[in-house]
Amino acid sequence: MYSYKYPRPSVTTDCVVFGYDGGELSVLLIRRGNEPYKGMWAFPGGFLDIDEDAESGARRELREETGLDVQEVHQFHTFSNPARDPRQRVISVAYLTIAPLSPVCGADDADCARWFVLSDIPPLAFDHDIMLRMALECLHLLVNTRLAGIELLEPRFTLAQVHRLFESLLGRAVNRRRLASRLLGWGVVIRNESAGRRTGLYSLNRERLNEIRQQSFYLDC
Repeated sequence: MYSYKYPRPSVTTDCVVFGYDGGELSVLLIRRGNEPYKGMWAFPGGFLDIDEDAESGARRELREETGLDVQEVHQFHTFSNPARDPRQRVISVAYLTIAPLSPVCGADDADCARWFVLSDIPPLAFDHDIMLRMALECLHLLVNTRLAGIELLEPRFTLAQVHRLFESLLGRAVNRRRLASRLLGWGVVIRNESAGRRTGLYSLNRERLNEIRQQSFYLDC
């Protein structure tokens, strides 16, 4: 068998999970149970198995360390600074996803898993402060160009709840009228009628959402 004579880096995956429950956006962190950075907070992640692709590895590590199982993750960057990991040369493929806030529990080599609101993030291990900043930039782009996170709305919701969700996802003030006009005009959000009267409640038109995601647009609200 051919033997490669040059040093080879190891590969890890990390998963940035944003959570929402109607208030401020949160992010899922684990407290490391092993060195390096034992006791510090970091994103769920770990070394890639020899027989799995990076996306599968990211979802597996997330499940093993927090108990959270997600179906879809989005790759947003590869972190390759030679000095990013004191153990050895480690390249990390980073993913993000958005999920409802749900109970989590630290396991495997994570002695704790916990949701933190974005305004109260503790010091992070490795280069995960940079990772968080880049994940937020990618999240904002996905919200504006894919309406990412809109599925977090309840089956029936008000326009005020839509506005609150998008302000949390984008981390800034959003023009409420323009947002409603965009979503209603595109047919992504539709009004619910009850006994011929307007209830003030709306629902998500998932078929239309899938259609518009195939098009080029920018929310810009």
